[in-house]
Amino acid sequence: MDYYEKLFLALRNLNPGTRHFINLLFNREKVSFLKECISILKKVNEKESEVQKLSQKQMREKTEEFKKRLMDGESLDDILVESFALVREAARRTLNMRHFDVQIIGGYVLHKGKVAEMATGEGKTLVAVLPLYLNALEGKGCHLVTVNDYLAKRDTQWMGPIYHYLGLSVGCIVSYKELKGKYSSTAYIFDPTYLPADSRFLYLRPISRKEAYMCDITYGVGSEFGFDYLRDNMALRKEDQVQRELNYAIIDEVDSILIDEARTPLIISGPSEESTSLYYEVDRLVRKLVRDKDFTVDEENQTVSLTEEGVKKCERLLGINNLYDGTHTELIHHINQALRAHCFFKRDKEYVVKNGKVIIVDEFTGRLMPGRRWSDGLHQAIEAKEGLRIESENQTLATISFQNYFKLYKKIAGMTGTAITEAAEFKEIYGLDVIVIPTNKPLRRKEYDDEIYKTEREKFNAVVAEVEKMYKIGRPVLVGTISIEKAEKLSRLLRQKNIPHQVLHGKNHEAEAAIIAQAGRPKAVTIATQMAGRGVDIILGGNPEILAREETVKVIWSRKKTKKGKNERYKGKELREILQEIEDNYNKRLQQIDSIYKGKIENLKKELNEREKEFSQIDEKVKEEIEKELFEKKGGENYRKFEERLKKLKERYLSANENYQKLAEKYKNQPERTKEAGEILNKAYRDFVLFKEKIMKTFNISTSEYIEEKRRQILSDFESKRFAPKEVVPKIEEYIGIIKNYKDSYSIIASEKIKEGKNFKILCEKINDYENFLKGLKEILNTGKFEEIERYIEKENTIYEKLAKSIKSFEREIILEKGGSVYIEAEKKYKEV
Repeated sequence: MDYYEKLFLALRNLNPGTRHFINLLFNREKVSFLKECISILKKVNEKESEVQKLSQKQMREKTEEFKKRLMDGESLDDILVESFALVREAARRTLNMRHFDVQIIGGYVLHKGKVAEMATGEGKTLVAVLPLYLNALEGKGCHLVTVNDYLAKRDTQWMGPIYHYLGLSVGCIVSYKELKGKYSSTAYIFDPTYLPADSRFLYLRPISRKEAYMCDITYGVGSEFGFDYLRDNMALRKEDQVQRELNYAIIDEVDSILIDEARTPLIISGPSEESTSLYYEVDRLVRKLVRDKDFTVDEENQTVSLTEEGVKKCERLLGINNLYDGTHTELIHHINQALRAHCFFKRDKEYVVKNGKVIIVDEFTGRLMPGRRWSDGLHQAIEAKEGLRIESENQTLATISFQNYFKLYKKIAGMTGTAITEAAEFKEIYGLDVIVIPTNKPLRRKEYDDEIYKTEREKFNAVVAEVEKMYKIGRPVLVGTISIEKAEKLSRLLRQKNIPHQVLHGKNHEAEAAIIAQAGRPKAVTIATQMAGRGVDIILGGNPEILAREETVKVIWSRKKTKKGKNERYKGKELREILQEIEDNYNKRLQQIDSIYKGKIENLKKELNEREKEFSQIDEKVKEEIEKELFEKKGGENYRKFEERLKKLKERYLSANENYQKLAEKYKNQPERTKEAGEILNKAYRDFVLFKEKIMKTFNISTSEYIEEKRRQILSDFESKRFAPKEVVPKIEEYIGIIKNYKDSYSIIASEKIKEGKNFKILCEKINDYENFLKGLKEILNTGKFEEIERYIEKENTIYEKLAKSIKSFEREIILEKGGSVYIEAEKKYKEV
């Protein structure tokens, strides 16, 4: 059996439905694709020697040749082998990183619009360059979706040299947070000549948002791509839009974005005039209500309901006769939201309070999300609960879910370390196949059974004891927690034992990435609220690159601060080498790290993501247990009755854990019930946007904003005397013409003498009905009353059909400059460890 046959066998063994003969009959297409992957790999490997002979100039000429061939009618598949070989060689020359064979397969899977499951540390960032380069040759733009701004910037800096070497441009977009610092911007382009003093922005030259989207490849966070889409649809003029047509996107941590956060709405809102005093009044009211007496709680569905006794109590305290007489709808809504705020949203778990503001904690990553707010009055209810100043509730101006946004792309693909458990959902909802890619080398990590404790105190004591044991022998420890609250509790216990440690909350991505990179150093103890999406390699003994950078900084600093003789500097260097040699030998003896999981994370994918961040050699047992709250959610008040039976449940839990997680998640998200409704709303929204753009283009309607902008421009030109005397009158006439066009547009369009105008008038009448239809449908979706959707759509279907018919009728760092040689030597030394 040759090398390629073994690789094909490994692929087949990893992918369900392709292992046994009977399955092969029903999955011929998948087996055929796996054979195709091996065939492409062979051709790329054969092409490598030919590409190695090319100079950079010739490689850039190849890029232009590919573009011309595509314009002449060839397909992307026709140039795939050559382009992959070209990228592999460019990566070797610029980053000294050559794509492994399994990475070539991963790149092909992504190009074909599938989900590639690759274990953490297998180089997903490098793999994505292959299909991004290939698809960018069409000139339509490609997007790489990351999970945070730090990774968007880092990957642009890291992979930028490859694209630049081959003659393509790469940019990145970041969130519209409060801009701080001289180099802060919301968009950047990779420019190897740009060398700012702040090394965080090395090679990242600030540009406009629109310029970033005009780059061949654009990196960014999924929410920012979505928000820009919404802003573009709200723009009144084409020139105010920043995005191009949505062509091809690769989504990192695809299971988190397309499955876990699929229904998360992206909302652009505007100020509302609603009074905030009612929130305080209702908060005082619900504090007097007694759980299970005045209201009941459904933990699993996150809902609350007033009992008959609770209704009477509210009526008495509020001084009203009948709470449900139809005139107190808003009040009932406020009471429900206030009860939810008290029952389901805990401080330092779902949110934190910082500088007098409620800041949401991302349930999937554990990171803080400043600027984000819960909708429908929930955020205000929590502010009232915490006694903070209430910010006015905003009204929704535009909204779309991740699921619906990414369906707008012509082609999407995804990468993650945990996709196979969601293969059915990917196929059903997005039409995406999941292909598991073998690791380049066999995995050496050991995984042990969970350990279950009767109480939380017992669990924490066991965790601390294990950490203390590992710390004393010098073994690094990584602890994953499910919330900030639990992380801080564990931190307090470790401080009592005088164990130094780092606690990461996701507040500063850059700083925390550096800390995690050093989590493999001797005696390092690191506590993190979720590891998924951190995007940093943890290496035993520490990350060579970052360690080298730190040492270089120390050397440069010592040179600046002191002026010692050569002999003294030599002695200092010799001492450092001796100390480093001792530490290196110590690291080699350890060659392992313990990672203790405090808290069995409810979502299986989160747990697997954290496990993927462990190191390759683990000799000690991994301690894990199930959080008490899991049982409280599923068993309610019966929890105590079953305490003594926990040990008996362990066997059943271990065997059924994966199925249980999938069923729980499926039930919670209700994808089957929401998929159709979401698609209807999404299609309606797309039609509406296209219709609006068609109208604006057809009738060239001037807007008041455009007129005001033109007025300011003319006044500015007059004041700066940019006009020649003979240009004054024509400019004024142009301005008057714009105003006249604005005033006359709608009357002309509405005139029945003009056919287009008549059609437009009819459409305007229908669009009002249609907007009401969308509002009603949105309300039902928000409240979760899915059983009403079918009846509602059937009732209003005539409006939708009429509108659809009408629409169819319109158709390397500053540090290298100052200490390059020191850095290179240090990096080389650490890599030898």
